[in-house]
Amino acid sequence: MTDITQNTIDINNILRSKMGSKSRFVPSFLTNWLKRLVHQDQVNAFLWDSRDKVGTEWLEECVRYLDMTLEFEGIENLPPKDDGRLYTFVSNHPLGGVDGVALGAIIGRHYDSRFRYLVNDLLMNLPGLAPLCIPINKTGKQSRDFPMMVRAGFESDNHMVMFPAGICSRRKNGVIRDLPWSKTFISKSVEYKRDVVPIHFSGQNSDSFYRLANFSDRFLPFNVAMLYLVDEMYKNVHKTFRITFGKPIPWQTFDKSKSPVEWAQWVRETVYNLPLWKNQ
Repeated sequence: MTDITQNTIDINNILRSKMGSKSRFVPSFLTNWLKRLVHQDQVNAFLWDSRDKVGTEWLEECVRYLDMTLEFEGIENLPPKDDGRLYTFVSNHPLGGVDGVALGAIIGRHYDSRFRYLVNDLLMNLPGLAPLCIPINKTGKQSRDFPMMVRAGFESDNHMVMFPAGICSRRKNGVIRDLPWSKTFISKSVEYKRDVVPIHFSGQNSDSFYRLANFSDRFLPFNVAMLYLVDEMYKNVHKTFRITFGKPIPWQTFDKSKSPVEWAQWVRETVYNLPLWKNQ
């Protein structure tokens, strides 16, 4: 885990870790732009001020720092923490950061921090969050370790929190929705007999973000919009978000009548048909 210093997030170090010796060819004006884009100084100040907190307590501090107001629908659908069972919590991913923080704070408090995220490996640079994470890097050596890491998460005694779209929502024809969901949460929930709890999270990023994301998805070989997620997080400060919890879906539901991919899209549609979403 990354040590907490007054300069925990260092774009230069991250570039070196990702690019190796090639990072020396990145021009200084570009690294300076990246530092501003990810609010390096602001984030480091928060990490330093919250250095005594970790896990759920750190997530709750993030909620306070971002001045988030959370409204709930169907919170009674969260299974009791003492029922002796393990669950897979799946949500849409409209914001790409704030939503993960808020859901982690809620689920972590309800289940005494017995949960783990499947997240982009870059988030391991956040010391308060890292103990709750199973890092995912679909490129390089770790891509070969991905199935093993997912299996270890599901074999643990922790609940799993997943955003099956993998990336934050896109806006198509004026509607903000996730891209098709990955089947992993279906196949693993069936294999390990975990019921699936569907969650809908309200909220949206800026118009400029969606324009950039759509351009990136169409014309670029990498997800450049991801670089803007910290900036979008700061744009969502002081806002109110509505979270709807659906009733757990028994793992036996996911039978051979549909493929795992088809079941994943069925759960995705279930999320977008939860009562609060339909009434908006």
